Amino acid sequence: MKASVFRHGINLWPPFLFTGIHVTDVSPDYRHVRVELRMRPWNRNYVGTHFGGSLFAMTDPFWMLTVMQNLGRDYYVWDRAGEIEFLKPGRGTVVAEFRLDEALLDQLRAATASGGKYLHWFSNDIVDANGEVIARVRKQVYLRLKPEARQRAE
Repeated sequence: MKASVFRHGINLWPPFLFTGIHVTDVSPDYRHVRVELRMRPWNRNYVGTHFGGSLFAMTDPFWMLTVMQNLGRDYYVWDRAGEIEFLKPGRGTVVAEFRLDEALLDQLRAATASGGKYLHWFSNDIVDANGEVIARVRKQVYLRLKPEARQRAE
């Protein structure tokens, strides 16, 4: 799917549309994604800061999706685990960015070349308008080369 079409579609997806989550950029090669969470009355917690569930939701699908788009249909790619560490109260608009490079993709290909499963932890920060880290998110992604793709490679 063309990255611009994906960006528009995911911004209309109800879990993002109704929480103030907005994908502002998806590079054509899916190696960079930028996501914002805008403060809204319906995504504030009891003390007036960003609701933690919204902070986690703004990061949820992107490591899996960027890896899936870059490795292609020859791989199983699934989210397996996730965790978030809240470091500072979040207010205003906060941002998370996701970046894949060729070295990491080569590492993932090499780790799955035998056909076995590989679990990889990705990490990124959520920052406020001042560039201060308000939360650190880690996502574990399951990867495996599909058997038919391995047979074709042999």
